[in-house]
Amino acid sequence: MPTGAELLVAALENEGVERIFGIPGEENLDVVEALRHSSIELVVTRHEQAAAFMAATYGRLTGRPGVCLTTLGPGALNLTTGAAYAHLGAMPMVMITGQKGIIASRQARFQIVDVVASMRPLTKMAHQIVSPATIPTMVRDAFRTAQDERPGPVHLELPEDIAAAEAGNVALVPPHRPVLPIASEAALEQAASIIRQAKRPLVMLGAAASRPRLTDELSRFVRRLRIPYVTTQMGKGTAAGGAGLYLGTAALSERDYVHEAIERADLILTIGHDVCEKPPFIMHQGGPTVIHVGFEPASVEQVYYPQLEIIGDIGPSLGLLADRLEGQLPNAEALLTLREGILRRVADRATEARFTPQRIVHDVRAVMPAEGIVALDNGMYKIWFARNYRTEVANTLLLDNALATMGAGLPSAMMAAMLYPKRPVMAICGDGGFMMNSQELETAVRQKLNLVVMLIVDGAYGMIRWKQAVDGFADYGMRFGNPDFVRYAEAYGCSGHKVEAIDELIPTLRQAFAAGGVHVVAVPVDYTENKRVLVDELAARLPVA
Repeated sequence: MPTGAELLVAALENEGVERIFGIPGEENLDVVEALRHSSIELVVTRHEQAAAFMAATYGRLTGRPGVCLTTLGPGALNLTTGAAYAHLGAMPMVMITGQKGIIASRQARFQIVDVVASMRPLTKMAHQIVSPATIPTMVRDAFRTAQDERPGPVHLELPEDIAAAEAGNVALVPPHRPVLPIASEAALEQAASIIRQAKRPLVMLGAAASRPRLTDELSRFVRRLRIPYVTTQMGKGTAAGGAGLYLGTAALSERDYVHEAIERADLILTIGHDVCEKPPFIMHQGGPTVIHVGFEPASVEQVYYPQLEIIGDIGPSLGLLADRLEGQLPNAEALLTLREGILRRVADRATEARFTPQRIVHDVRAVMPAEGIVALDNGMYKIWFARNYRTEVANTLLLDNALATMGAGLPSAMMAAMLYPKRPVMAICGDGGFMMNSQELETAVRQKLNLVVMLIVDGAYGMIRWKQAVDGFADYGMRFGNPDFVRYAEAYGCSGHKVEAIDELIPTLRQAFAAGGVHVVAVPVDYTENKRVLVDELAARLPVA
Protein backbone atom coordinates (compact mmCIF):
# COMPACT_ATOMS: atom_id res chain seq x y z
CA MET A 1 0.00 0.00 0.00
CA PRO A 2 1.37 3.48 -0.82
CA THR A 3 1.80 6.00 1.94
CA GLY A 4 0.23 9.43 1.85
CA ALA A 5 3.56 10.90 0.75
CA GLU A 6 3.93 8.36 -2.05
CA LEU A 7 0.38 9.03 -3.19
CA LEU A 8 1.09 12.77 -3.17
CA VAL A 9 4.18 12.33 -5.34
CA ALA A 10 2.27 10.02 -7.70
CA ALA A 11 -0.43 12.69 -8.00
CA LEU A 12 2.25 15.29 -8.81
CA GLU A 13 3.69 13.01 -11.50
CA ASN A 14 0.14 12.62 -12.80
CA GLU A 15 0.04 16.42 -13.22
CA GLY A 16 3.25 16.36 -15.29
CA VAL A 17 5.49 17.86 -12.59
CA GLU A 18 9.17 17.50 -13.51
CA ARG A 19 10.85 19.66 -10.84
CA ILE A 20 10.10 20.70 -7.28
CA PHE A 21 12.00 23.55 -5.64
CA GLY A 22 12.52 23.70 -1.91
CA ILE A 23 14.28 22.73 1.28
CA PRO A 24 13.83 19.48 3.24
CA GLY A 25 12.78 19.48 6.87
CA GLU A 26 11.88 17.00 9.56
CA GLU A 27 8.18 17.19 8.72
CA ASN A 28 8.51 16.52 4.97
CA LEU A 29 11.07 13.68 5.02
CA ASP A 30 8.46 11.15 3.87
CA VAL A 31 7.79 13.32 0.82
CA VAL A 32 11.52 13.73 0.16
CA GLU A 33 11.94 9.93 0.29
CA ALA A 34 9.03 9.47 -2.10
CA LEU A 35 10.60 12.00 -4.47
CA ARG A 36 13.85 10.01 -4.38
CA HIS A 37 12.03 7.10 -6.00
CA SER A 38 10.09 9.24 -8.49
CA SER A 39 10.69 10.87 -11.87
CA ILE A 40 10.60 14.32 -10.28
CA GLU A 41 13.83 16.25 -9.69
CA LEU A 42 14.16 17.90 -6.29
CA VAL A 43 16.02 21.18 -6.73
CA VAL A 44 17.32 22.15 -3.29
CA THR A 45 17.59 25.91 -2.86
CA ARG A 46 19.36 27.89 -0.14
CA HIS A 47 16.26 29.77 1.00
CA GLU A 48 12.56 28.95 0.74
CA GLN A 49 11.80 32.39 -0.70
CA ALA A 50 13.96 31.61 -3.72
CA ALA A 51 12.16 28.28 -4.18
CA ALA A 52 8.85 30.14 -4.35
CA PHE A 53 10.20 32.71 -6.81
CA MET A 54 11.48 29.91 -9.04
CA ALA A 55 8.20 28.00 -8.92
CA ALA A 56 6.22 31.16 -9.67
CA THR A 57 8.47 32.01 -12.63
CA TYR A 58 8.00 28.48 -13.96
CA GLY A 59 4.27 29.17 -13.90
CA ARG A 60 4.73 32.55 -15.56
CA LEU A 61 6.81 31.17 -18.42
CA THR A 62 4.95 27.92 -19.08
CA GLY A 63 1.37 28.58 -17.95
CA ARG A 64 1.57 25.41 -15.84
CA PRO A 65 1.88 25.52 -12.04
CA GLY A 66 5.37 25.43 -10.59
CA VAL A 67 5.75 23.49 -7.34
CA CYS A 68 7.74 24.28 -4.20
CA LEU A 69 8.19 22.28 -1.00
CA THR A 70 9.08 23.30 2.55
CA THR A 71 8.74 22.10 6.08
CA LEU A 72 6.47 23.65 8.74
CA GLY A 73 6.69 26.94 10.66
CA PRO A 74 9.68 29.07 9.65
CA GLY A 75 10.23 27.20 6.39
CA ALA A 76 6.59 27.55 5.39
CA LEU A 77 6.42 31.21 6.40
CA ASN A 78 9.45 31.95 4.24
CA LEU A 79 7.19 31.21 1.25
CA THR A 80 4.82 34.09 1.98
CA THR A 81 6.66 36.73 -0.07
CA GLY A 82 6.77 34.30 -3.01
CA ALA A 83 3.08 33.56 -2.51
CA ALA A 84 2.25 37.27 -2.69
CA TYR A 85 4.56 37.61 -5.73
CA ALA A 86 2.60 34.90 -7.55
CA HIS A 87 -0.79 36.11 -6.25
CA LEU A 88 -0.44 39.69 -7.44
CA GLY A 89 1.47 38.66 -10.57
CA ALA A 90 -1.07 35.95 -11.56
CA MET A 91 1.51 33.15 -11.73
CA PRO A 92 0.25 29.58 -11.21
CA MET A 93 2.07 27.85 -8.35
CA VAL A 94 1.44 25.01 -5.87
CA MET A 95 3.11 25.27 -2.45
CA ILE A 96 3.36 22.12 -0.33
CA THR A 97 4.36 22.50 3.30
CA GLY A 98 4.84 20.03 6.15
CA GLN A 99 3.30 20.08 9.61
CA LYS A 100 3.50 18.19 12.89
CA GLY A 101 1.21 15.22 13.29
CA ILE A 102 -2.46 16.00 13.80
CA ILE A 103 -3.61 12.63 15.17
CA ALA A 104 -1.14 12.78 18.06
CA SER A 105 0.98 15.69 19.28
CA ARG A 106 4.20 14.34 20.82
CA GLN A 107 5.99 17.71 20.61
CA ALA A 108 3.15 19.86 21.96
CA ARG A 109 3.12 23.12 19.98
CA PHE A 110 6.83 23.25 19.13
CA GLN A 111 7.29 25.18 15.83
CA ILE A 112 3.55 25.11 15.15
CA VAL A 113 1.90 28.17 13.62
CA ASP A 114 -1.33 28.22 11.62
CA VAL A 115 0.28 28.26 8.19
CA VAL A 116 -2.99 27.56 6.37
CA ALA A 117 -4.59 30.64 7.93
CA SER A 118 -1.46 32.67 7.12
CA MET A 119 -1.62 31.61 3.48
CA ARG A 120 -5.33 32.23 2.85
CA PRO A 121 -5.02 35.97 2.12
CA LEU A 122 -2.07 35.29 -0.21
CA THR A 123 -3.48 32.41 -2.25
CA LYS A 124 -6.46 31.29 -4.29
CA MET A 125 -6.87 28.28 -2.00
CA ALA A 126 -5.19 26.95 1.17
CA HIS A 127 -6.04 23.57 2.74
CA GLN A 128 -4.66 21.06 5.20
CA ILE A 129 -4.75 17.43 4.06
CA VAL A 130 -6.36 15.39 6.86
CA SER A 131 -6.74 12.02 5.11
CA PRO A 132 -4.50 10.16 2.65
CA ALA A 133 -7.57 9.10 0.67
CA THR A 134 -8.30 12.72 -0.27
CA ILE A 135 -4.85 13.43 -1.73
CA PRO A 136 -5.59 12.73 -5.43
CA THR A 137 -8.66 14.96 -5.52
CA MET A 138 -7.01 17.71 -3.49
CA VAL A 139 -3.94 17.75 -5.74
CA ARG A 140 -6.09 17.83 -8.88
CA ASP A 141 -8.18 20.65 -7.43
CA ALA A 142 -5.04 22.54 -6.42
CA PHE A 143 -3.56 22.40 -9.93
CA ARG A 144 -6.87 23.28 -11.56
CA THR A 145 -7.36 26.24 -9.23
CA ALA A 146 -3.79 27.49 -9.67
CA GLN A 147 -4.08 27.37 -13.46
CA ASP A 148 -7.62 28.67 -13.97
CA GLU A 149 -8.03 32.34 -14.77
CA ARG A 150 -6.99 34.41 -12.91
CA PRO A 151 -3.94 32.13 -12.21
CA GLY A 152 -2.16 32.23 -8.89
CA PRO A 153 -0.72 30.27 -5.96
CA VAL A 154 -2.44 27.56 -3.93
CA HIS A 155 -1.25 25.92 -0.71
CA LEU A 156 -1.50 22.36 0.58
CA GLU A 157 -0.29 21.42 4.06
CA LEU A 158 0.60 17.75 4.60
CA PRO A 159 1.04 16.73 8.27
CA GLU A 160 3.80 14.18 8.82
CA ASP A 161 1.49 11.49 10.22
CA ILE A 162 -0.80 11.74 7.19
CA ALA A 163 2.28 11.57 4.95
CA ALA A 164 3.44 8.37 6.70
CA ALA A 165 0.02 6.68 6.88
CA GLU A 166 -1.04 3.98 4.43
CA ALA A 167 -3.30 5.43 1.78
CA GLY A 168 -5.02 2.34 0.42
CA ASN A 169 -5.94 1.80 -3.20
CA VAL A 170 -6.97 5.32 -4.21
CA ALA A 171 -7.17 6.18 -7.90
CA LEU A 172 -5.53 9.27 -9.33
CA VAL A 173 -7.69 11.88 -11.03
CA PRO A 174 -6.92 12.43 -14.75
CA PRO A 175 -5.95 16.07 -15.43
CA HIS A 176 -7.99 18.15 -17.82
CA ARG A 177 -8.09 21.79 -18.86
CA PRO A 178 -11.53 23.40 -19.07
CA VAL A 179 -12.40 25.29 -22.24
CA LEU A 180 -12.89 28.95 -21.43
CA PRO A 181 -16.00 30.74 -22.69
CA ILE A 182 -15.69 33.27 -25.49
CA ALA A 183 -17.01 36.82 -25.30
CA SER A 184 -20.69 37.33 -26.10
CA GLU A 185 -21.86 38.38 -29.56
CA ALA A 186 -23.54 41.45 -28.06
CA ALA A 187 -20.33 42.67 -26.40
CA LEU A 188 -18.30 42.08 -29.55
CA GLU A 189 -20.81 43.93 -31.74
CA GLN A 190 -21.01 46.87 -29.35
CA ALA A 191 -17.23 47.11 -29.11
CA ALA A 192 -16.83 46.86 -32.89
CA SER A 193 -19.30 49.71 -33.38
CA ILE A 194 -17.40 51.97 -30.96
CA ILE A 195 -13.99 51.11 -32.44
CA ARG A 196 -15.20 51.86 -36.00
CA GLN A 197 -16.12 55.38 -34.94
CA ALA A 198 -12.83 56.10 -33.17
CA LYS A 199 -10.68 58.85 -34.68
CA ARG A 200 -7.51 58.04 -32.72
CA PRO A 201 -7.69 54.44 -31.40
CA LEU A 202 -4.96 52.91 -29.24
CA VAL A 203 -4.37 49.38 -27.95
CA MET A 204 -2.79 48.74 -24.56
CA LEU A 205 -1.42 45.29 -23.69
CA GLY A 206 -1.35 44.47 -19.99
CA ALA A 207 -0.09 41.79 -17.63
CA ALA A 208 -2.86 39.27 -18.38
CA ALA A 209 -1.97 39.46 -22.06
CA SER A 210 1.37 37.85 -21.25
CA ARG A 211 0.00 34.33 -20.82
CA PRO A 212 2.27 32.13 -22.97
CA ARG A 213 -0.61 30.69 -24.97
CA LEU A 214 -1.73 34.15 -26.17
CA THR A 215 1.37 35.29 -28.05
CA ASP A 216 0.38 34.16 -31.54
CA GLU A 217 -3.24 35.30 -31.27
CA LEU A 218 -2.27 38.72 -29.91
CA SER A 219 0.31 39.22 -32.63
CA ARG A 220 -2.25 38.30 -35.31
CA PHE A 221 -4.79 40.72 -33.83
CA VAL A 222 -2.31 43.60 -33.81
CA ARG A 223 -1.28 42.95 -37.41
CA ARG A 224 -4.86 42.52 -38.67
CA LEU A 225 -6.20 45.80 -37.23
CA ARG A 226 -3.02 47.93 -37.54
CA ILE A 227 -3.87 49.96 -34.43
CA PRO A 228 -0.73 51.21 -32.68
CA TYR A 229 -0.16 49.79 -29.22
CA VAL A 230 1.53 50.55 -25.92
CA THR A 231 2.23 48.09 -23.14
CA THR A 232 2.27 48.08 -19.39
CA GLN A 233 5.49 47.03 -17.69
CA MET A 234 4.32 43.41 -17.29
CA GLY A 235 2.65 43.48 -20.69
CA LYS A 236 5.97 44.27 -22.34
CA GLY A 237 6.80 41.73 -25.03
CA THR A 238 3.32 40.20 -25.10
CA ALA A 239 3.05 40.66 -28.86
CA ALA A 240 5.88 39.58 -31.13
CA GLY A 241 7.77 42.53 -32.58
CA GLY A 242 8.13 43.55 -36.19
CA ALA A 243 4.72 45.06 -36.90
CA GLY A 244 6.04 48.62 -36.61
CA LEU A 245 3.11 49.54 -34.35
CA TYR A 246 4.77 49.60 -30.91
CA LEU A 247 4.73 53.10 -29.41
CA GLY A 248 6.40 52.36 -26.09
CA THR A 249 5.93 51.08 -22.57
CA ALA A 250 4.12 53.02 -19.87
CA ALA A 251 6.83 52.67 -17.24
CA LEU A 252 5.39 55.67 -15.41
CA SER A 253 1.71 56.42 -14.78
CA GLU A 254 1.71 59.80 -16.54
CA ARG A 255 3.75 62.53 -18.27
CA ASP A 256 6.26 60.23 -19.99
CA TYR A 257 6.64 60.55 -23.77
CA VAL A 258 4.51 57.46 -24.46
CA HIS A 259 1.66 59.26 -22.73
CA GLU A 260 1.45 61.59 -25.72
CA ALA A 261 -0.36 58.75 -27.45
CA ILE A 262 -2.55 58.03 -24.42
CA GLU A 263 -3.46 61.72 -24.09
CA ARG A 264 -4.35 62.05 -27.79
CA ALA A 265 -6.34 58.80 -27.98
CA ASP A 266 -10.12 58.99 -28.05
CA LEU A 267 -10.40 55.23 -27.53
CA ILE A 268 -8.14 52.82 -25.64
CA LEU A 269 -8.64 49.07 -26.02
CA THR A 270 -7.02 47.60 -22.90
CA ILE A 271 -6.20 43.94 -23.49
CA GLY A 272 -5.41 41.99 -20.33
CA HIS A 273 -5.06 44.97 -18.01
CA ASP A 274 -4.68 43.83 -14.39
CA VAL A 275 -5.17 46.49 -11.71
CA CYS A 276 -2.67 44.65 -9.47
CA GLU A 277 -0.08 46.25 -11.73
CA LYS A 278 0.96 49.85 -11.08
CA PRO A 279 -1.36 51.95 -13.30
CA PRO A 280 0.01 52.59 -16.81
CA PHE A 281 -2.38 55.53 -17.17
CA ILE A 282 -4.97 57.26 -15.03
CA MET A 283 -8.55 57.54 -16.26
CA HIS A 284 -10.38 60.82 -15.76
CA GLN A 285 -13.71 62.32 -16.70
CA GLY A 286 -13.66 63.60 -20.27
CA GLY A 287 -10.81 61.27 -21.20
CA PRO A 288 -10.82 58.54 -23.85
CA THR A 289 -13.40 55.77 -23.93
CA VAL A 290 -11.88 52.59 -22.49
CA ILE A 291 -12.89 49.08 -23.60
CA HIS A 292 -11.67 46.31 -21.30
CA VAL A 293 -10.80 42.95 -22.89
CA GLY A 294 -10.09 40.31 -20.26
CA PHE A 295 -10.56 36.80 -18.98
CA GLU A 296 -12.47 38.34 -16.09
CA PRO A 297 -14.58 41.47 -15.60
CA ALA A 298 -12.65 44.64 -14.85
CA SER A 299 -11.90 45.55 -11.26
CA VAL A 300 -13.27 49.07 -10.96
CA GLU A 301 -10.77 51.35 -9.26
CA GLN A 302 -10.38 55.08 -8.81
CA VAL A 303 -7.99 55.17 -11.77
CA TYR A 304 -9.67 52.51 -13.95
CA TYR A 305 -13.38 52.25 -14.74
CA PRO A 306 -13.88 51.07 -18.36
CA GLN A 307 -17.11 51.95 -20.15
CA LEU A 308 -17.41 48.60 -21.96
CA GLU A 309 -16.10 45.09 -21.27
CA ILE A 310 -15.38 42.10 -23.51
CA ILE A 311 -15.14 39.14 -21.15
CA GLY A 312 -13.95 35.68 -22.18
CA ASP A 313 -10.94 33.77 -23.46
CA ILE A 314 -8.83 36.65 -24.76
CA GLY A 315 -7.28 34.99 -27.81
CA PRO A 316 -10.41 33.64 -29.53
CA SER A 317 -12.41 36.71 -28.50
CA LEU A 318 -9.86 38.99 -30.17
CA GLY A 319 -10.02 36.83 -33.29
CA LEU A 320 -13.80 37.33 -33.47
CA LEU A 321 -13.39 41.06 -32.88
CA ALA A 322 -10.82 41.27 -35.68
CA ASP A 323 -13.23 39.42 -38.00
CA ARG A 324 -15.67 42.29 -37.49
CA LEU A 325 -13.14 45.10 -37.93
CA GLU A 326 -10.34 44.08 -40.31
CA GLY A 327 -10.19 46.48 -43.24
CA GLN A 328 -12.90 48.73 -41.75
CA LEU A 329 -10.77 51.16 -39.72
CA PRO A 330 -9.64 54.10 -41.84
CA ASN A 331 -8.30 55.83 -38.71
CA ALA A 332 -6.49 52.78 -37.32
CA GLU A 333 -3.00 54.26 -37.74
CA ALA A 334 -3.87 57.83 -36.74
CA LEU A 335 -1.52 57.79 -33.73
CA LEU A 336 1.31 56.07 -35.60
CA THR A 337 2.74 59.46 -36.56
CA LEU A 338 3.84 59.82 -32.91
CA ARG A 339 5.94 56.65 -32.95
CA GLU A 340 9.25 57.95 -34.28
CA GLY A 341 9.29 60.93 -31.92
CA ILE A 342 8.38 58.92 -28.81
CA LEU A 343 10.96 56.21 -29.42
CA ARG A 344 13.67 58.69 -30.36
CA ARG A 345 13.21 60.78 -27.22
CA VAL A 346 13.05 57.73 -24.97
CA ALA A 347 16.37 56.52 -26.41
CA ASP A 348 18.03 59.94 -26.04
CA ARG A 349 21.68 59.81 -24.88
CA ALA A 350 21.72 56.01 -25.05
CA THR A 351 25.28 56.01 -26.42
CA GLU A 352 26.89 58.56 -24.10
CA ALA A 353 30.26 57.46 -22.72
CA ARG A 354 28.96 57.22 -19.15
CA PHE A 355 27.39 54.51 -17.02
CA THR A 356 23.94 56.04 -17.44
CA PRO A 357 20.88 53.80 -17.22
CA GLN A 358 20.19 54.52 -20.90
CA ARG A 359 23.68 53.37 -21.91
CA ILE A 360 23.46 50.24 -19.77
CA VAL A 361 20.11 49.32 -21.36
CA HIS A 362 21.53 50.04 -24.82
CA ASP A 363 24.56 47.79 -24.26
CA VAL A 364 22.51 44.93 -22.81
CA ARG A 365 20.20 45.09 -25.83
CA ALA A 366 23.24 45.04 -28.12
CA VAL A 367 24.50 41.85 -26.48
CA MET A 368 21.25 39.92 -26.08
CA PRO A 369 19.81 38.16 -29.15
CA ALA A 370 16.09 38.53 -29.85
CA GLU A 371 15.24 35.29 -28.03
CA GLY A 372 17.53 36.02 -25.05
CA ILE A 373 15.79 36.45 -21.71
CA VAL A 374 16.46 39.28 -19.26
CA ALA A 375 15.04 38.92 -15.73
CA LEU A 376 14.96 42.10 -13.67
CA ASP A 377 15.00 42.47 -9.93
CA ASN A 378 13.24 45.52 -8.49
CA GLY A 379 15.00 48.87 -8.46
CA MET A 380 15.43 52.16 -10.27
CA TYR A 381 16.94 50.43 -13.30
CA LYS A 382 13.63 48.56 -13.80
CA ILE A 383 11.94 51.78 -14.95
CA TRP A 384 14.73 52.41 -17.45
CA PHE A 385 14.57 48.89 -18.85
CA ALA A 386 10.79 49.09 -19.10
CA ARG A 387 11.07 52.38 -21.03
CA ASN A 388 14.10 51.70 -23.19
CA TYR A 389 14.54 47.95 -23.73
CA ARG A 390 12.85 46.89 -26.98
CA THR A 391 11.65 43.30 -27.36
CA GLU A 392 10.85 41.33 -30.50
CA VAL A 393 10.05 37.95 -28.92
CA ALA A 394 7.34 37.55 -26.30
CA ASN A 395 8.26 37.03 -22.64
CA THR A 396 11.93 37.94 -23.05
CA LEU A 397 11.92 40.77 -20.49
CA LEU A 398 10.69 39.50 -17.11
CA LEU A 399 9.90 42.09 -14.47
CA ASP A 400 7.55 42.37 -11.55
CA ASN A 401 5.29 45.43 -11.49
CA ALA A 402 2.67 43.96 -9.15
CA LEU A 403 4.27 43.07 -5.79
CA ALA A 404 7.51 44.68 -7.04
CA THR A 405 9.56 42.77 -4.50
CA MET A 406 13.31 42.89 -4.26
CA GLY A 407 15.20 39.60 -4.31
CA ALA A 408 13.28 37.87 -7.11
CA GLY A 409 15.53 38.70 -10.07
CA LEU A 410 18.22 36.06 -9.58
CA PRO A 411 15.84 33.12 -8.83
CA SER A 412 13.62 34.13 -11.77
CA ALA A 413 16.58 34.16 -14.13
CA MET A 414 17.73 30.79 -12.80
CA MET A 415 14.33 29.32 -13.62
CA ALA A 416 14.46 30.76 -17.13
CA ALA A 417 17.95 29.27 -17.61
CA MET A 418 16.66 25.86 -16.50
CA LEU A 419 13.70 25.99 -18.86
CA TYR A 420 15.63 27.33 -21.86
CA PRO A 421 19.23 26.07 -21.57
CA LYS A 422 20.04 27.00 -25.18
CA ARG A 423 18.92 30.63 -24.87
CA PRO A 424 21.10 33.36 -23.31
CA VAL A 425 19.68 34.39 -19.93
CA MET A 426 20.71 37.41 -17.89
CA ALA A 427 19.66 38.51 -14.40
CA ILE A 428 19.87 42.22 -13.77
CA CYS A 429 19.88 43.14 -10.09
CA GLY A 430 20.69 46.14 -7.98
CA ASP A 431 23.24 45.57 -5.25
CA GLY A 432 20.45 45.86 -2.66
CA GLY A 433 18.11 43.29 -4.20
CA PHE A 434 20.93 40.94 -5.19
CA MET A 435 22.18 40.56 -1.64
CA MET A 436 18.69 39.51 -0.48
CA ASN A 437 19.00 36.17 -2.31
CA SER A 438 22.61 36.11 -3.49
CA GLN A 439 23.15 32.75 -1.75
CA GLU A 440 21.32 31.18 -4.70
CA LEU A 441 24.49 31.57 -6.74
CA GLU A 442 25.50 28.26 -5.14
CA THR A 443 22.27 26.69 -6.41
CA ALA A 444 22.94 28.03 -9.90
CA VAL A 445 26.46 26.61 -9.92
CA ARG A 446 25.29 23.25 -8.53
CA GLN A 447 22.62 23.07 -11.26
CA LYS A 448 25.32 23.80 -13.88
CA LEU A 449 23.38 26.73 -15.30
CA ASN A 450 24.59 29.09 -17.98
CA LEU A 451 23.70 32.47 -16.53
CA VAL A 452 25.07 36.01 -16.48
CA VAL A 453 24.18 38.13 -13.46
CA MET A 454 24.73 41.85 -13.99
CA LEU A 455 24.87 43.90 -10.80
CA ILE A 456 23.95 47.58 -10.91
CA VAL A 457 26.11 48.94 -8.10
CA ASP A 458 25.31 52.24 -6.40
CA GLY A 459 25.77 51.33 -2.72
CA ALA A 460 22.25 52.43 -1.83
CA TYR A 461 18.57 51.60 -2.09
CA GLY A 462 18.52 53.70 -5.24
CA MET A 463 14.83 53.85 -6.11
CA ILE A 464 13.79 54.92 -2.63
CA ARG A 465 16.70 57.35 -2.44
CA TRP A 466 15.46 58.94 -5.69
CA LYS A 467 11.92 59.17 -4.32
CA GLN A 468 13.30 60.61 -1.07
CA ALA A 469 15.07 63.36 -3.04
CA VAL A 470 12.06 64.06 -5.29
CA ASP A 471 9.84 64.50 -2.23
CA GLY A 472 12.29 66.95 -0.66
CA PHE A 473 13.54 64.75 2.18
CA ALA A 474 17.14 64.73 3.38
CA ASP A 475 19.42 62.01 2.01
CA TYR A 476 19.26 59.65 4.98
CA GLY A 477 19.09 55.92 5.71
CA MET A 478 19.63 54.62 2.17
CA ARG A 479 23.32 53.78 1.92
CA PHE A 480 25.11 50.52 2.69
CA GLY A 481 28.41 48.77 2.11
CA ASN A 482 29.09 45.96 -0.36
CA PRO A 483 31.47 43.02 -0.52
CA ASP A 484 34.06 42.73 -3.25
CA PHE A 485 31.64 41.25 -5.78
CA VAL A 486 34.38 39.58 -7.84
CA ARG A 487 35.71 37.66 -4.83
CA TYR A 488 32.18 37.06 -3.58
CA ALA A 489 31.23 35.44 -6.90
CA GLU A 490 34.40 33.36 -6.96
CA ALA A 491 33.69 32.08 -3.44
CA TYR A 492 30.54 30.45 -4.84
CA GLY A 493 32.37 28.97 -7.81
CA CYS A 494 31.23 31.65 -10.26
CA SER A 495 33.35 33.85 -12.48
CA GLY A 496 33.49 37.45 -11.25
CA HIS A 497 34.01 40.58 -13.33
CA LYS A 498 34.19 44.29 -12.46
CA VAL A 499 33.55 46.72 -15.30
CA GLU A 500 35.33 50.03 -14.75
CA ALA A 501 35.04 51.69 -18.17
CA ILE A 502 31.81 51.85 -20.15
CA ASP A 503 33.42 50.55 -23.34
CA GLU A 504 34.32 47.36 -21.44
CA LEU A 505 30.69 46.41 -20.78
CA ILE A 506 29.71 44.86 -24.11
CA PRO A 507 32.97 42.84 -24.47
CA THR A 508 32.71 41.60 -20.87
CA LEU A 509 29.10 40.44 -21.31
CA ARG A 510 29.87 38.74 -24.62
CA GLN A 511 32.87 36.94 -23.15
CA ALA A 512 30.79 35.77 -20.20
CA PHE A 513 28.10 34.28 -22.43
CA ALA A 514 30.69 32.66 -24.67
CA ALA A 515 32.46 31.03 -21.71
CA GLY A 516 29.32 29.47 -20.22
CA GLY A 517 28.67 28.81 -16.55
CA VAL A 518 27.62 31.40 -13.99
CA HIS A 519 29.13 34.89 -14.24
CA VAL A 520 28.67 37.91 -12.00
CA VAL A 521 29.38 41.25 -13.69
CA ALA A 522 29.47 44.31 -11.41
CA VAL A 523 28.72 47.62 -13.13
CA PRO A 524 28.58 51.13 -11.62
CA VAL A 525 25.68 53.42 -12.48
CA ASP A 526 25.27 57.16 -12.85
CA TYR A 527 21.79 57.83 -11.48
CA THR A 528 21.91 61.60 -12.04
CA GLU A 529 19.79 60.84 -15.10
CA ASN A 530 16.87 59.95 -12.82
CA LYS A 531 16.23 63.56 -11.92
CA ARG A 532 17.31 65.09 -15.22
CA VAL A 533 14.98 62.92 -17.31
CA LEU A 534 12.26 61.51 -15.09
CA VAL A 535 11.67 64.71 -13.12
CA ASP A 536 12.98 67.85 -14.86
CA GLU A 537 12.66 66.86 -18.51
CA LEU A 538 9.25 65.21 -18.22
CA ALA A 539 7.92 68.03 -16.03
CA ALA A 540 8.62 70.39 -18.92
CA ARG A 541 6.48 68.31 -21.29
CA LEU A 542 3.02 69.83 -21.29
CA PRO A 543 0.12 67.34 -21.50
CA VAL A 544 -1.74 67.34 -24.79
CA ALA A 545 -4.98 69.29 -24.59
